[in-house]
Amino acid sequence: MCVLSRLYGYAGKVLRINLSSYDVKVEETRKELVRGYLGGRGLNARRLYDEVGPNVDPLSPENRLMISTGPLAGLAFPIGTRLNVTAKSPQTGLLGDSNVGGHFAAEMKFAGFDQIVIEGRSERPVYLYVHDGSVEFRSASGLRGLTISEAYREIRKELRDVRAQIALIGPSAENLVKFSGIFFNVYRPAARTGLGAVLASKNVKAIVVRGDGYVEVADSKRFEEFVSFIEELIYSHQQYWPRRVMGTSRILLAANMLGFLPVRHFQDSVADYPYGVSGERLALEYNVKNRSCFSCVLPCSRFYVVKYGTYEGCFGEGPEYEALAGMTVRIGIKDLNAALKLVSLINDLGMDVISVSEVISWCMELFERGLLNKDEVGLNLEWGDVNSVTQLVEMISRREGFGGLLADGVAKAAERLGRGDELAFHVKGLEMIQADPRGLKGYGLGFAVASRGADHLRSEPFIELADDPRLGAELFGEPEATLRLGVKGKGKLVAYYENWCAVVDSIEVCKNIAENMEILTFDRIAELLNIVTGIEVSKDDVIAVGERIVNLERAYLAREGIRRKDDRLPKRFLVERIKDGPSKGHIIELETMLDEYYEVRGWDLINGLPTTRKLVELGLSDVVEDLERRGIKLLDGKDLTSGLPTMEKFTDKLAKLRLSDVVARLSGG
Repeated sequence: MCVLSRLYGYAGKVLRINLSSYDVKVEETRKELVRGYLGGRGLNARRLYDEVGPNVDPLSPENRLMISTGPLAGLAFPIGTRLNVTAKSPQTGLLGDSNVGGHFAAEMKFAGFDQIVIEGRSERPVYLYVHDGSVEFRSASGLRGLTISEAYREIRKELRDVRAQIALIGPSAENLVKFSGIFFNVYRPAARTGLGAVLASKNVKAIVVRGDGYVEVADSKRFEEFVSFIEELIYSHQQYWPRRVMGTSRILLAANMLGFLPVRHFQDSVADYPYGVSGERLALEYNVKNRSCFSCVLPCSRFYVVKYGTYEGCFGEGPEYEALAGMTVRIGIKDLNAALKLVSLINDLGMDVISVSEVISWCMELFERGLLNKDEVGLNLEWGDVNSVTQLVEMISRREGFGGLLADGVAKAAERLGRGDELAFHVKGLEMIQADPRGLKGYGLGFAVASRGADHLRSEPFIELADDPRLGAELFGEPEATLRLGVKGKGKLVAYYENWCAVVDSIEVCKNIAENMEILTFDRIAELLNIVTGIEVSKDDVIAVGERIVNLERAYLAREGIRRKDDRLPKRFLVERIKDGPSKGHIIELETMLDEYYEVRGWDLINGLPTTRKLVELGLSDVVEDLERRGIKLLDGKDLTSGLPTMEKFTDKLAKLRLSDVVARLSGG
């Protein structure tokens, strides 16, 4: 790669804010970091490793909260604009990270910054107003206790600027609920891993960005041609209209059809009422308009209005599949109006709906089994009891009564309650999403090894939904790799998709389009980066960036004490077979898949640690030295071999076999 005198595609600046001293520093965006990590998630992961050590308390002034976007933010690129928020997680004590779309990322670039780093703690409540290269510390004393929507309205009223982009926390974060999030322009949550509590611990209610700058590309003519090419791919894709009409909400009916719904806290994987709470019904009866992220030509988010009944007048954006399934089948609610009201309430209080759905469904199963009673909770926690769920959500947000026990997440709740540990569904302290890994085994492996805990977005191996052994044999040398109930080849599958997702999260575009719809393959990303940044980068360079980020995040976890024993799934999925439906009789064979995954990664099979050889190969010699200095011994790795097929082979096959047919199943296409 060549060294540039300027950074096309980037603002070229990092904003560092110290709240303890109210100092503001502007640093250069380092070219070597751009070449090694691209932006977004990659830049944040590198800074987290370098600046937030294992002895840092997540809620202390020493923790850093970082907001970073990528080289495409602020450009008229048709796959949207996103950003990553990263800090040490108060929920897990490990890597905290969340990805979000909308318009904030582009405006942050227009204001002059690729990354904002916040450290220290303000002595008074403030919100940060970042505009055109400067920072104002504005009083937030009158915003204390306001919900997300209330605080948003008040800040907009004060600034009198409709273009200002605002990231906020709600009352749950102020009460240090460990799964509180940061909400961008009311409806876009960076909600996983408790980053709202980190911002609250710094006495910051909101971050506002506003700018009149612009972003340049290295080759504008080629960029216009490439944009036209990508637009044609998107508009002609068979998934364009299903995604535009329903977004991810269409997954609920498909998950029921394939047998991996989290019905009644994963006691069942199918139900008899999904249409009544489905994305299809939302599209027909509730949705009134579409919304998109900045510059995206596929406006997959939807604005809904409840038009009748008890919750008439409730409105909002979304919900996406995770929120929809979490407030319906996971807790037994069959009333779509009530579910929409609950999602709206949880968002406005500023909490992660996935974690909320787990702590409540966990309580409900304990209640059903007689392991928890009404006297302890103060509520009747039977499946589908809307009133009790509503009250418990509010109690959690206020840390009131039994809600206070749940406010630190299901892992700590089980520990404090002294029972229900085997029914607490989390990985490394982060609650499980709305998919049963017994019916999606590649995803299940991804949950176990994901760097932030039980997470599907670190790998998204959608191809296993193809259930086509021909694809597995062609792409990974193992027919079972692309069977959703298969076991062999899953290590190769997950490792490949992890690399891809890490790159997409670092150039900061929409994963649903770039990866799920196969619009941005590794070779296309390389071409795009050449055009935008002027940096000569090959497909292999891009693949290496993804692998480097995955290994750096694993090294961060290793430094925090994570080993193979922590790459686990809850017991139910390992020993209890699914009772009914298309996935009947299945468990997840995790250890077999882990062996293959570690081998593919070039990691130590005993401890699940990257080897010296792998880290050095990826240019992470400094990480090896740091780990060794801390007494963490790594294997050399000379005898380990990778079973990963070449990326060139995969990309070529991808084009020939039209893997977009896979996701068509999610909308009945």
